[in-house]
Amino acid sequence: MPGKTFPIAVIGTGGIVKDAHLPAYKKAGFPVWGLMNRTRARAEELALEFAVPHVFTSLEEMVAAAPEEVIYDLALPASMFADSLRQLPDHSYVLIQKPMGENMAQAAEILEVCRSKNLKAAINCQLRFAPFVLAARSLIDAGEIGDLLDVEMRLNVFTPWELFPFLEGIPRLEMVYHSVHYLDLIRSFLGQPRSVMARTVPHPALPKLASVSSTMILDYPDPLRVTITTNHTHRFGAKHQESYLKWEGTKGAIKARIGLLMDYPRGVGDEFEYCLLREGREPEWVKVPIEGSWFPEAFIGTMAQVMRAKEGIEPDMPTSVEDVIKTMACVEAAYESNRIGGVKPEAYEH
Repeated sequence: MPGKTFPIAVIGTGGIVKDAHLPAYKKAGFPVWGLMNRTRARAEELALEFAVPHVFTSLEEMVAAAPEEVIYDLALPASMFADSLRQLPDHSYVLIQKPMGENMAQAAEILEVCRSKNLKAAINCQLRFAPFVLAARSLIDAGEIGDLLDVEMRLNVFTPWELFPFLEGIPRLEMVYHSVHYLDLIRSFLGQPRSVMARTVPHPALPKLASVSSTMILDYPDPLRVTITTNHTHRFGAKHQESYLKWEGTKGAIKARIGLLMDYPRGVGDEFEYCLLREGREPEWVKVPIEGSWFPEAFIGTMAQVMRAKEGIEPDMPTSVEDVIKTMACVEAAYESNRIGGVKPEAYEH
């Protein structure tokens, strides 16, 4: 957490701001100075609910009135990021909602704007700061489970896509707007993969949406196996729904249930457990209660890193645009893999 807090100007008032950004900042004691939305009634409603003193209908108006030490929290659709960043004062501190653009061209443009204006910008890849991820990282960094051998993200749920109408009609969806979280998280543990293999598909019941389920294999040196599997259209009740991250190592394993994604947005609660191999003893899983969850607590971490950077404590933000551009390269590689397909068995038929 930062030693000093700074006023926050939130640009955009969509569901993620209401459900995660503002509750997180309230819980952390981060002061929200103003909200901006083209529909004033929406901004005023949230301002009243979260005691935010200022409301604006244009970014130009907000920038003109903003206090000197403000941090901008950009929570618009990803295709609007670059133009919005150009309107911010040079040398501003900014937290940009993920993803870093909808494709690599937009990501590169965002990076170029941040560099040219000397913006100190981070991407809101908040899964890195989820309490169950911080707990797993502490065990892994301490060497408790040994060298990592297998990292798996598995999702088999029914996602209510109607809560995100802005996703209708865009050419890319699941991997860039959802699985980007897991790509970014895995990079934070293992670094950049050597290559990415992927397949992403649509669903006939969702004709307005591009691909909504994906499978990815991230290629790291032997003996690492890394997979991401996401099925958002499991419409068959709660019995076989799954949502978990799993790390297996030479000396132990960790499994974290991401309860938020099951029965979203209500969620079913997280679970965190680990198993350490002991000579002469049967493997035993130990369940540990973890305070907080992905929403809203992880959003405290992403803003805290920007405040720490502005304070001078931690100038290299973990999810800076300079780092997350590499996550976007993985996303682009995944879409290219999906486009070109795999090796055809017919080439080997006789």
